[in-house]
Amino acid sequence: MNAPPNLDTLDRRLINVLQGGFPLVDEPYAAVASWLGIEEAEIIRRIDAMLQSGILSRFGPLFNSERIGGAVTLAALIVPEERFDEVAERVNAHPEVAHNYARDHELNMWFVIATETPGQIDEVIAGIEAETGLQVFNFPKEKEFFIGLRLEA
Repeated sequence: MNAPPNLDTLDRRLINVLQGGFPLVDEPYAAVASWLGIEEAEIIRRIDAMLQSGILSRFGPLFNSERIGGAVTLAALIVPEERFDEVAERVNAHPEVAHNYARDHELNMWFVIATETPGQIDEVIAGIEAETGLQVFNFPKEKEFFIGLRLEA
């Protein structure tokens, strides 16, 4: 598995600020820049650099897929340790995979799939199984809970 990211103080502040939400204004990057006391171009450069390096896996809005006709599911794999990085790369290559994380359990790789239509969930799962040769365990949502989670960088 990968080593922990090497973030400077400003990267950490930027991540922490953005977890609280992205401003819905005409110039959101300028607003964030003013909060942090730096230039707008520096905010954009840092976000791009963190995306390119893999420190951030994605940067964008989260939608309630089901309310707009889509679907979301939690899925898991049993991945041999020596294949973990390779399988994670294949899983994460699917644009429908929102995030992916390791767990110390027999089901050691968990990820969320969000699609435009409910039928696409099965298509994504079939694709991941074909690409990895591993069985995907699908855990569709039975009940929704709203829990705030904030991770300090």
